[in-house]
Amino acid sequence: QVQLVESGGGLVQPGGSLTLSCTASGSGFNIYSMGWYRQAPGEQRELVARISSGGSTNYADSVKGRFTISRDNAKNTVSLHMNSLKPEDTAVYLCNAKLVPTLVNYWGQGTQVTVSS
Repeated sequence: QVQLVESGGGLVQPGGSLTLSCTASGSGFNIYSMGWYRQAPGEQRELVARISSGGSTNYADSVKGRFTISRDNAKNTVSLHMNSLKPEDTAVYLCNAKLVPTLVNYWGQGTQVTVSS
């Protein structure tokens, strides 16, 4: 079994930066990919960024050029570096991990990011 623990959320002014981190803990697993999703009040959950163990990345169009996802495979940690934050980035950000060989998805509890002056 896997537990995902997120950190780094908080309140930031428009144009500011935050870095979110997520670490997978447990035993007897290997991770195929990790990523970040977000869900704003009254809206559906959406993919923000994802990275595979081989380093392949996917980004939502709304964050391209502003957010960067990175991964430390040895530590089973994924980070999301968020720059030039906008009020519309305000959401609960959730860490996701897909395991091998089952390809089952696991989710963190979420961390709040609020962009406001």
